[in-house]
Amino acid sequence: MKKKNILNLICGAACLLGLATSCSVDPEFYSQVVPDTFYSSQNAVWQRFSRPFTHWRWWVGHNDTRFALQELGTDEFIVPTRGSDWFDGATYQRFHHHEYTFDMTRLAEGFRLPTMGVALAWDALEDLSEVDFDALGFPSGTRESMLAQQTALVASFYLDGLDLFGGMPLYESTHEEVKGRATAQETFDFVEKLLNECIPNLPKKTTVGAQENGSINQAAGAMLKARLYFNAKAYIGKEMYSEAAQVAQDVINGVYGAYDLDDKYQDTFGFFNDRSKEVIWSVPSENAKLQTDGTKWAWSMPYRYFQYLGNLEGSGGNNGLALIPGLDPKGNRYDYKLGGVYQRFNDQDIRKKNYVYYDNGVYEGIFLVGKLVNPLDESKVVTGTREYRDQIINIVDQCARFSEVGSKYASIDDLDSNIGTAEENSCVRLIKITPRPDQSNVKMMYNPDYVFIRLTEAYYMLAECKWRNGDKQGACDLINKVRARAFEGADPDPVTPENLDKYRFLNEWSIEFLGEARRRTDLIRWDAYVTEDWWDHKATNNHNLERFPLHNSILASNPLLEQNPGY
Repeated sequence: MKKKNILNLICGAACLLGLATSCSVDPEFYSQVVPDTFYSSQNAVWQRFSRPFTHWRWWVGHNDTRFALQELGTDEFIVPTRGSDWFDGATYQRFHHHEYTFDMTRLAEGFRLPTMGVALAWDALEDLSEVDFDALGFPSGTRESMLAQQTALVASFYLDGLDLFGGMPLYESTHEEVKGRATAQETFDFVEKLLNECIPNLPKKTTVGAQENGSINQAAGAMLKARLYFNAKAYIGKEMYSEAAQVAQDVINGVYGAYDLDDKYQDTFGFFNDRSKEVIWSVPSENAKLQTDGTKWAWSMPYRYFQYLGNLEGSGGNNGLALIPGLDPKGNRYDYKLGGVYQRFNDQDIRKKNYVYYDNGVYEGIFLVGKLVNPLDESKVVTGTREYRDQIINIVDQCARFSEVGSKYASIDDLDSNIGTAEENSCVRLIKITPRPDQSNVKMMYNPDYVFIRLTEAYYMLAECKWRNGDKQGACDLINKVRARAFEGADPDPVTPENLDKYRFLNEWSIEFLGEARRRTDLIRWDAYVTEDWWDHKATNNHNLERFPLHNSILASNPLLEQNPGY
């Protein structure tokens, strides 16, 4: 088969999926460019370089697939059935209860999008490798940097594939014959090899807080390598915490570039976070240019939340995604060791506030909870459209049919609480990832970049590695350094060698990285994904479920592929 085989294969899989879902798919690739005639300017070269990054932006920040696979089915997020809304063929209930089947559309996208990213990156690398950078007047080292970044993109896509599905079909170019799946060990080794090759040639950030633009620098490559080692036990059955610790320590020490912890969460996730001190790799976003806040806003916000923000244009919600409740229908806290993350935030934590936007990019709070009345203008309220039609919505950290007490149910004592019993005000919403302005600052909408890797992850990785290697005080010191910025005074509940156990560690990961599309990986690393109960999710103790099944359209597109065990 000729060059573009991988691209044609992926597009064929996309067409099969399109037939099943009646959705549009990515364009087919019919021909190849000729580098020495087409790439006659620096601008044309940069455009070729950027195409795989556009796909990466879609996979990481804009499409909901990666987020859904990493967050639904964990102790953090659900999409509950709200009356007649969001049942959707029980797909979200199947996620929640780990009842995965090979006909779930997001599983097809979860395999197809990373694999297509690999093909696009190799295709770009092959074209760029033939360009005469000197003749076009590029600065020295540009060629090496561009090729290294394409290689790092391949490593990132394959790392996601390894994490979600296990062994992947491994390609080193677009010239190769279609392949079956490599083993998990072979995939792990391939990702490691690619990162070792590319990291030295990646650009290095030299100034703390210098503007991020979405390119892959040395620290991003190093953090991908640290993630690979950190989760090696889950991937290949071998602990590599010492190796992960060394990379994380080097990132913190500035070996791979200049970074520091941000002073407050708004610096990391807010409207000017392209100048964050701690963001290592992010998806750039700017109003009316390359806008990215994914589907998380619409997916989770109440239908009329735009009212709270002065009727902010383009900001209606679909009222689906929410946090797993921490309180039962009577208002008592559940006693599960995991889940109910809103309740696990200390009440003095400055993040544990209802979202309020002030002006010029200044805001506070990362949650929607309680009565949705804007404290700056009490005429700006969010009203209901379903059970609480035209009433001010009061979001509760509970999931039950409270509106039916007195009709269907005699009292609150009779209420069930499960993924099928939600109302329009059920469960706390997270606004951390996609803060928005009010209508008076509408031109700032979409300005927050989507954060993919940040320095805090290196701190928590190193802390966990120290803890596993017996240095409990060292682990506590690292976590407490990060926790300190969440309190105006002293931390009222710091981690200590006495209270830092498996569950405290998992809950600290959840508090700090809530909504950052990593929870499933963390639970699997701690052997908690299939072995723990939370809310109405019951442990299956089926470790086959730690890898998703391949969708039937993916199997149909390549007969060399084999299904994962247990499906």
